[in-house]
Order: sequence, then structure tokens, then C-alpha cells
Amino acid sequence: MEKPPYTIVIAGGGTAGWMTAAALARFLERGYRIRLVESEAIGTVGVGEATIPQLRLYLDALGIDEDHFVRTTHGTFKLGIELENWLGDGHRYMHAFGNVGRDVGLIAFQHYWLRARQMGIAAGLDRYALNELAARAGRMHRGGPITAPAIPSMPYAFHFDASLFAGLLRCFAEERRVERTEGRITEVMRDGDSGDVAAIRLDSGERIAGDLFIDCTGFRAMLIGQTLGIDYEDWTHWLPCDRAIAVATAPLADPPLFTRASARKAGWQWRIPLQHRTGNGLVYCSSAISDDDAADLLMHHLDGAATGDPRLLRFAAGRRREGWHRNVIAIGLSSGFLEPLESTSIHLIQSAISRLLKLLPGHASGAADRAEYNRQTDFEIERIRDFLILHYHANTRPEPLWQACRAMTLPDSLGAKIALFAENGQIVREHEELFTEVGWLQVLIGQGISPKGYHPLADQIGDDDLAEFMETIPLLYEREVAQMPSHADFIARHCAGAMARKG
Repeated sequence: MEKPPYTIVIAGGGTAGWMTAAALARFLERGYRIRLVESEAIGTVGVGEATIPQLRLYLDALGIDEDHFVRTTHGTFKLGIELENWLGDGHRYMHAFGNVGRDVGLIAFQHYWLRARQMGIAAGLDRYALNELAARAGRMHRGGPITAPAIPSMPYAFHFDASLFAGLLRCFAEERRVERTEGRITEVMRDGDSGDVAAIRLDSGERIAGDLFIDCTGFRAMLIGQTLGIDYEDWTHWLPCDRAIAVATAPLADPPLFTRASARKAGWQWRIPLQHRTGNGLVYCSSAISDDDAADLLMHHLDGAATGDPRLLRFAAGRRREGWHRNVIAIGLSSGFLEPLESTSIHLIQSAISRLLKLLPGHASGAADRAEYNRQTDFEIERIRDFLILHYHANTRPEPLWQACRAMTLPDSLGAKIALFAENGQIVREHEELFTEVGWLQVLIGQGISPKGYHPLADQIGDDDLAEFMETIPLLYEREVAQMPSHADFIARHCAGAMARKG
């Protein structure tokens, strides 16, 4: 006798719900029934329009053509994140994707660069990052090198309209038998014996039962929080911003190849260029500035006139103490929230989906699967948290909020990483933490943390050879960038959206 299908119910749509539904539909073709419940009356947060390169893996896994994705979501390309004013107004640096310089022998490039800087023969770190040179020049390329085989490829990510992305994924999922039900969840019912969630009831009266439930209900966390009682661990003592105001402006004629994050007196402002509009917002601490003053601050620093009314969002940085409890897995905002300073929100959805597929519960799943899922989830979000805290802590701004951030007690994991780098420029990437050594390097140097020394093996190269090494890399990279098309031309050639073509 054939077993009934294993039913997975996704509570909530938006980016988290439809990314999950699309991935499950792609890989669970037999023996599973995938249902998604959402209400058109419930809005989504919709500020996660900037990503990191890992999203390309998700698109590839689902077989979604990249140009079709960019065209459909009115997207642009992204080579890094520009951080402005974190060491005071006018200061800027970039956390660019990809390599910085070239490693030689047993040690990383930064040790040769640190030695060369002490000798006065090193250019700024930005000159050794191909992605940053291309981003500053407004030039985009994908694929192999143009001018020399030794040139590295350029990792890239995207800026895009998150609501259009959800719509694209909805079409993808429904074509693969995902069943969507419109309705508002009014009740979550539990099994009296096991304590698991048995079903959800909608405002229409319909009861939807399942074996596994994915909580994508956003900050409400209706299943994992309200029903199963899993507490939320608040991290606002490390990441003090708890509100955001978002507003759109007209599209930029030549959209930059980077997200901009500009520190302000009580938080920071984002700018995300799309083909059909520019996304802007101010992330701020409500105890340091009023909502009205925050709105005024944002409007004063826009590149153009607002095209709509600002939207206010409230949040608390932190994470759910268990991302998987009983037969409920929280994905998206229901599992935790880290502000979009390093564009990690959509990646956290993606990595949760990957863990779900790798540890997919069967009819005999138990505590070991859940414990491993939660262990991996905790490690990932804690390391991303540390990376964000670094931006807040290592600052030289004069305002009270920033003074308090400089004085905060750091997580032990971050304190150890800073201390290790400050001595001799060492950076150790633990296990599969998200940000690489070169990512940490750019932010540590960019935020003003300068090591006292460097690895002694960097002294094994002669002074003249070191000088030539430091001069050659920027020349090679600049020659490569000069051969690339402009970002606007690249989009026009490959993936211009309908609205952009009309413009």
C-alpha cells in the first residue's frame, strides 16, 4: 500500500515563504505535498533588496536563468558595499566581494601589504581589490578574465525588488505543484499527545493539517513563538538600532555597482539602486532620535525627491532560541533579525532552506536532527552578528550613540577576533562562517583597526621584489577594469527590465 504524501505546510508567503516553497518544489518531487498559506491583507517588510553572492547558488540550484531573474525583478548588479562616515563624516571604504591582492606561499596577502605599508610602498587596500576598482569605475563583467589568465573572476550579487522576486518564485513553485491557499491564520492547533502542531485554521474556517510546518509569519512568529513558546533572545545591547524608515526615490541614471551604508548621528542610511527606482532607508535607535527627526534626517540626505510616503518599521535584533522546535522550523524573520547592514537577510533564508533540505525530517525524525539544525543556525547567526557589531564598535563618531557603542562589552568571539588581528594581522575563519578572511580584513582596516605587526614569513621576500609585487597588482587590475563595459551598458545588453527599456 502506497504511503500518503508527507505534507509540509508553509505558513506565510513573502520572500521567505516563496523561497522555501520554490526550493522544496524543486527537490521534493515525489512523496511530498507542499502547501503555502498566505494572506494578501498582510503586508511584508520588503526592505531586503540587496544581497551577497551566495544567492547565485540558489538561482543555479533551481535552474532559474540569471538574466531572466534580473530582468523580472528590475535588478542591478552589486560588487560590494560602500561604508561611509563610520570613522567620521567624509570617510569611506568598501567591503568588496572577492579577493584582495594575492596570497603568496603559506601566508595571506595582508601580511605582505602590512609590511609594505610600514615601508611606505603600499597603496591603499582598495587598489588591490578588483571588485572595488570595477565598482568605483562603474564597470561590470562576468565570466573569465579578459586581459590575463592570472586575473581573478569577480564575484557579484544583486540589488532587486523583493516583492517581484517573491512573485517570480510563486510562479516557479506553483508550476511544480505547490498549493497556495489564500487566508489569514486564526488558530494554530496542537496534537494533544505529542504537543506538535497538527494544523492551522484560517479565517474562512478551513483547517490545513500537516506533518512539518515552516513558520514564515515574520516578526509575529505565530507558530514557533506564539504557539510553541520559543523565546526571542534580544541583541539590542550590541546592535542598538530598533527602527527603520524606508522610502523610494527615482532611479539613478547610472546605477552604482554597490550598496551604500552611510553612518548618521543616530544610526545609518542605506541606498540600493534598482532599474526602476532607488531604495533608501534610515536604520536608527529610537532612544537616540525621535521618529519625526529620523524621517527628516533621511529626507535631507536623499539623492532625489521621494516618490512615496516613508514607511516605519519596528524590530529588535536577535534570534529565536530554537529555530526548529518539535515539528516547526522558523525561516525568515520568525527565526531572528539582523539589520541589513551587510545584506545578510535573504542569505539567512537561503541557508536555513539548505539546512532544512540536508536534515530533512522523515517519519522517524527526532531530537538529534533538531539539535544539529539549531547548532548550525546558532553558529551562523552569531558570527554574522559579530561582523555587524564590529562596524558599530570600531567607530570614531562623536555622537552619544556611537560613544556608547565604542564602550560596549563585546561578545567573547568578536573580542578574540579583534585582538588576534590587532597583534599581527591574523584572521582565522572558523568552520563555515559566512564572512571570509578578506571580508573581515576590509572591515577591520576600514574601521581603523591597524595591526602592530605581521607574519614574519612576509620578511622572506626582498624589498625590491615586494615593491614590484605591490605595484604590479593594481596595474593588472586597472587594465582589466578598463576593458569592461559600463554597468548601464551591461544591463541594457543582457537584462533590462520593461520599465527600464521604456525609460
